[in-house]
Amino acid sequence: MTSDSEIPPAQAAKLLVKLTAIVARASALIQAVSPATVSHRLKPDQSPVTAADEASEAVILEGLSQLLPNVPVVSEEMAGSTAPPALNRSFIVVDPLDGTREFLAGRDEFTVNLAIVTRGVPIAGIIAAPNYGLIWRGIVGRQAERLRLLPDGADQPQAIRTRRWSDQGAVAVMSRSHLDPDTEAFISGLAPITRNASGSAIKFCYIAEGAADVYPRLATTCEWDVAAGHALVVAAGGIVTTPQGTPLPYGRVAENFRVPAFIAWGDPTKAGSGRS
Repeated sequence: MTSDSEIPPAQAAKLLVKLTAIVARASALIQAVSPATVSHRLKPDQSPVTAADEASEAVILEGLSQLLPNVPVVSEEMAGSTAPPALNRSFIVVDPLDGTREFLAGRDEFTVNLAIVTRGVPIAGIIAAPNYGLIWRGIVGRQAERLRLLPDGADQPQAIRTRRWSDQGAVAVMSRSHLDPDTEAFISGLAPITRNASGSAIKFCYIAEGAADVYPRLATTCEWDVAAGHALVVAAGGIVTTPQGTPLPYGRVAENFRVPAFIAWGDPTKAGSGRS
């Protein structure tokens, strides 16, 4: 496969087990690190990075170099330190430890994220939550599933689906560390609604498995925080768009892979409520 090759969903499905094993190995490395003693530093944007982030990224990049040697990779800890790869058709997006603040605080709400993006659209996503012992994955147009996380992979999958919106029991998931006034106002406009704050991309997993209904993020984030969850939610029957309801593009090299805002809905028919 050359760097301008395209990975369609059918091929992504064939890669899923091997990609899951790569993510599982990275998860095991993170679990072997104590957040109380791990070395860490602040990046220029003042977000923390630890030896666990770097170890996870190294094992993922090594695994991808063997499995998909000619497919470009965009990874959080690599971004900014090297020239952006040419993103012609398909590429991989990686966050080796999403929720580093939660990890350092001793919370369990951190994940390992990996997505395949083809022509600017996430078509496959894997999210592992090492301390919960779970992994979620999905192929758009095919299936979404949850599995128990094992050291080198996962056990038998359980199919998951998003749920229909209920005005009496809707749940919004939101960022624990980055809740902003616009997001707060958006959620308030959906009342009555239960709020569930947490860290990392695990919020997408709650949407995908039907445990929550909407995840708004109306402040800037990055593609590696969103791409895997985007694919997972869509594979499970939901939708992820800009706040205006337009498609959320990926591979925005000129914007340093920034995502200005997004909303993930479990029920696509509800999308557009409270649209700004």
